[in-house]
This record gives sequence, C-alpha cells and structure tokens, in this order.
Amino acid sequence: METQTQATQAAMTPAEALARLKEGNARFVANRQADRELLQQVRETGGGQYPFAIVLGCVDSRVPPELVFDQGIGDIFTARIAGNFVNADILGSMEFACKVAGAKLIFVLGHSHCGAIMGAVDEAQLGNLTGMLDKLKPAIEVIPAPARGASSQNVAFVQQVAEKNVELTMEAIRQQSPVLREMLEEGEIQITGGMYDIETGVVTFE
Repeated sequence: METQTQATQAAMTPAEALARLKEGNARFVANRQADRELLQQVRETGGGQYPFAIVLGCVDSRVPPELVFDQGIGDIFTARIAGNFVNADILGSMEFACKVAGAKLIFVLGHSHCGAIMGAVDEAQLGNLTGMLDKLKPAIEVIPAPARGASSQNVAFVQQVAEKNVELTMEAIRQQSPVLREMLEEGEIQITGGMYDIETGVVTFE
C-alpha cells in the first residue's frame, strides 16, 4: 500500500478518510492486512508527513490504533490516554493534526472492558489516577445505575458508560475547540467515533 503524500491527503474527503479506517479494520478482522514495506515508508516520510486522520484512543495495550485500522507509517496521528477523554493538550494536538498538518478526520476510539472506565465506576483511589478518572464521571452520571448499584463487575453497565464516554468526548471536541468547530462547519473535517471489541477485533462505527 502506498505512503500518504501531500497530494493524496489533499484529494481525500472526510468521508473517504472514514472509509479508509473502516476498510482497514475489515482487513484486520479478516487477517488480511495490506502489504507494506515499512522501512520504505520510513524513508518516504522522512521529509514530511501527511496523515489523513487523528485517532484518540485509550492507552490499553490491546487497542493499538495503527494495527486495528491496518494503517502504516505516516497514515494516521494517534493520541492515547486512559479512558480516551479529551483535555486541552489533546485538543491542541488535534488542532495541529487538522488545521496545520491537514488531517480530515477525528476519530474517538473507545473499547470494551475498559479498565479506566471500570476504575471510574468503582471510584478507584491511587495517586494521580484518581483525578484522571474523575474526567470519566460525566459518562457514568448520565447512565441509569443498575438496581444493585454501579460496579465494574456489571459488564453491560461498563459498556454503556464506555459508549457514552465516546459520545461525550466527541461533543467536548466540538464545544471546546473553536478551531475544530469551524473546520467541521466548513466541511473540512469530520468528527466521529466507535467502539473496539477486545475479544473480536471489530470496531463498531457510530
């Protein structure tokens, strides 16, 4: 598969960028990854990068965006933080990716059995982790608590919270970045998301 160039990036629409991720995940699930010469891509991207998307994902080692979307070197930007929520630093990275570097798509990738979500549900207390997990509580608060109370042992509840967290993160990007909101309104980018199943490798797109 060819390396992204300035020309291919400029010609790509946000819808086409999303299609690239969908096609890549389908290849990943079918175990038919694209044939790439990664060292050649290293050489070809040495003078510049022209990714078509930025993916915001969790730090979970089972969910590497480049692999689950079957992308090569120079294809996508990735930003990763436990719980795939957005903050000012990540927003700045997204603004760079889209406004400066030309990416056409922002994709928020949540996943099943997310340890960060589970920790937030159980109100885990541990150093800096405590404050970080507080960022995920808005998603917990809008999901009706199960009859027996919220618990990380309730797989269905954790999944619902993870899905809501993706939705709230997408909305936060729209609301908190005038730069990205303007690009979205002008049709220059698309902001969307989905959920990765750690047991099947399948991404369910919004």
